[in-house]
Amino acid sequence: MRLRRKRRILRCLRKARELTVVSDNTGSIQPDDILLTSTVRNEKIRLPYFLKYYRDLGVNHFLFIDNDSDDGTLEYLAAQPGVSVWRTGHSYKKATYGVDWTNYLLRRHAHGHWVLTVDPDEFFVYPFCDTRPVRALTDWLDSTGVRSFGAMLVDVYPKGPIDEERYREGQNPLEIASWFDTGNYTITRNPAYGNLWIQGGPRCRMFFQDNPRKAPALNKIPLVRWNRRFAYVSSTHALLPRGLNQVYDDSGGEKSSGVLLHAKLIDTLGAKAEEELTRTQHYASSTEYRAYAQHLQDRPSFWCKWSEKYINWRQLEILGLMSKGNWA
Repeated sequence: MRLRRKRRILRCLRKARELTVVSDNTGSIQPDDILLTSTVRNEKIRLPYFLKYYRDLGVNHFLFIDNDSDDGTLEYLAAQPGVSVWRTGHSYKKATYGVDWTNYLLRRHAHGHWVLTVDPDEFFVYPFCDTRPVRALTDWLDSTGVRSFGAMLVDVYPKGPIDEERYREGQNPLEIASWFDTGNYTITRNPAYGNLWIQGGPRCRMFFQDNPRKAPALNKIPLVRWNRRFAYVSSTHALLPRGLNQVYDDSGGEKSSGVLLHAKLIDTLGAKAEEELTRTQHYASSTEYRAYAQHLQDRPSFWCKWSEKYINWRQLEILGLMSKGNWA
């Protein structure tokens, strides 16, 4: 595992040559700032609300990698305060689906910081997030010696077909996609990295009903007190050293955990799927996006009798999808 970690770090250092700085405001980062990093492509429509959401939570500085956008994403981000942006036209797939670029920025700019690593359609929910900023969570994690915080990806969707209501730039996506699956999840433990492997939810039952093992993974470790010796291995599903993946309690208790509300299932998905099928830059020859493109032609509705409308984090805790653990 030490060799794997060293190889990951060497890879990210090599891949750093593929990044060109567009707007570097990292000189304004203070020692105790909370950071966020994200790799984006053609996400301008999502970014105004995304930035507002995380600024409201207490994120101090954003590190973005733009992978050859042509919709104004790069220009929009470069004009934002508290944002640093790099661009690259190189292969997302050959950069381990962006992980190499992310690892480099984390190593270069996030050492010693708490940092969130999320996609532009993911919204971090944690215990007491309605009354406490994310710094309250990181301060508590520091006081308990915890270096990483897990979150389950929970897909949200509308009640009707996803193309029935158009998403507007700057809109809170939960205004049109507020339903989620309360169950239908499977959990196993990855013996190699020690992380949990969670699958299920609406994308599994709709797109992968014939082969649920091919469904997207829902386990994430998005919040980490970063050290330049760390490296993500597979998106934010697993890290090295292995101990960072122990975000659950296997002795009968409960560790605090959160949720990433995943607003992928809105009307923008159809165009995104077609684009990614052309690019073939995603995992397993873009199998996931091929399934999306195939099934979305029938305008399916994800809503079912077991769907529940999202209210708040306490609801998610009652359903067992997250936990406040010992944090009071």
